[in-house]
Amino acid sequence: MHPVLLGLAANPALPPALVDRLISTADPDIANELSKRDDLTPTQARALIAVDETCAWHLAERHTLDIDASAHPDAALALLHHGRGRPEWARTLAASPARRVQLAECPNLPPDVQETLANDENPEVVAEFAIWAPAPIAARLARHPHAEVRCGVAANTATPPNVLAALLTGAGPPASLCIVCEREQIPFVHDPYCPRTDCDLPAGAACDGTHQSTVHTMHLRALENPSTPTSAAMPFANARSMLLRCAVASRPDLTPDAAARLATSPEPGVLEDLAANPAISTALMRTFAASTDPALRRAVATNPRVPLDLLSDLATTAKIGLTLLPRVATATDAEVATMAAAPNPAVRMLVAARRDLPPALRDTLANAPDAKVIKAIAPHPDLPESQLRAILYRHGPKLAAHVAANPNATPAVLEAITTLTPLPRKALLRMAVHPNATAPALLACLADPRARRRAAAHPALPPATITALLDDPDPEVAEAAATNPSLPSAEFHRRLANA
Repeated sequence: MHPVLLGLAANPALPPALVDRLISTADPDIANELSKRDDLTPTQARALIAVDETCAWHLAERHTLDIDASAHPDAALALLHHGRGRPEWARTLAASPARRVQLAECPNLPPDVQETLANDENPEVVAEFAIWAPAPIAARLARHPHAEVRCGVAANTATPPNVLAALLTGAGPPASLCIVCEREQIPFVHDPYCPRTDCDLPAGAACDGTHQSTVHTMHLRALENPSTPTSAAMPFANARSMLLRCAVASRPDLTPDAAARLATSPEPGVLEDLAANPAISTALMRTFAASTDPALRRAVATNPRVPLDLLSDLATTAKIGLTLLPRVATATDAEVATMAAAPNPAVRMLVAARRDLPPALRDTLANAPDAKVIKAIAPHPDLPESQLRAILYRHGPKLAAHVAANPNATPAVLEAITTLTPLPRKALLRMAVHPNATAPALLACLADPRARRRAAAHPALPPATITALLDDPDPEVAEAAATNPSLPSAEFHRRLANA
């Protein structure tokens, strides 16, 4: 595959006539790149499907096409999946057992096709359809004899709450089959290092007649389903399985009693999920914040309901970084002012990550002496050029990447970064894709191998440089240059003439 041709296929400036030319010589890789274009005609789209049917998955995002589902079943599936298909296509595909599993994932299928899938003899088809089935069919499939189908029902958010509760409590007739006992003599536990090349059972799959591994999966999916009633989910706070307790610990309807039981779990994963849940009490948050486990403290810091005084304590010990925390994002004006005036720079760094600060507060933070505060405020889009230049003057290469991350950094500021010594590589990576980057700034980016691959696609790069980069020994650079809309039109014709 020629990287330049692949790049030209993605170039928005490629003339329509040359799109046709490229389609006529395209291999599957180039055809798939062409299929992502916004300017294709229906005729061109169908021509790409003729090259490679998988192109339809990109085309279906933008086009409604008239195709023959019998001749192009994969394309028909893609269009149906995106809601752009015809009912008769679904019926055509439903007649093919090999297509039904994929068809089961498609939305808005005709009622007769839904019934066909729900009654399929292959449990894999029914299990997939059960994930997407409408409520009445999902309720019916919850009593299916195959446990795998019930797993699909448990994951379906349209499944009625009382049905989900029954799947958790075991009400109703038990399943008679699972993916283990239909293949192996029970009791059976699948070896996670199974040497059989034809075996596709999941690691740890097991059945002693109770279908235990499949039932465990069903319980997990039901606990992760927001439609599952609280009363049915909370007893699983005592489950032996860590995964089930993690699912309960993350539920927004977590009760205080269940939270207290989960807090005694020995596994860090359960405790971290619990600590980040806004449903837990302030007292429990304070308990977790006092932990010696830094991951647990970080989890408390991400809790949307963490008290600000506690968050201020965590700012120093939780190693939060430059992330805008949910609690900081929703802080009131008075709380923002309090945090911005905190003596601890780690607290001021948290509030500096907000992009809706009052101008006076923003400017005060931008003039802070602490590098960690400046890192957070430097990308603020409302900072004037004078402040960005001041940051570069005071902190030099150390914070240049954060200045380059500012979406409104002026061309002059970006060019100033290229004069720093040593040249900050992280800043070059960001400048290479910055919309305000100028030719001088981009030429400096070409000196770094990683930034070069990005800068080659920037439209502000000089046309002669773009042309030269088409022959770069790094194929990623050559491909990026070929995508550049500022590539001289003569190069489009020359490169395709030699294809």
